[in-house]
Amino acid sequence: MLNKFGPSGGEAQLQYLDGDFRVISPGTYVRCAVTEARIPLDELKYWSVDLQEAYALPSAVLQRHFPAALKT
Repeated sequence: MLNKFGPSGGEAQLQYLDGDFRVISPGTYVRCAVTEARIPLDELKYWSVDLQEAYALPSAVLQRHFPAALKT
């Protein structure tokens, strides 16, 4: 069965842009660069254009970019 992300139910390959992303290889999810959690494409909200990676939660963004800020 086809869905809006293509025929594959696997991991998508994306190009992360400012405020958007481009699907390079179809799939239904990407993995968080910090936690390895699956992120469904329709729930993807956080990513880094510079590092070209996705994040599941705001805390994962902080952990990747400001690791010292989470150590108290």
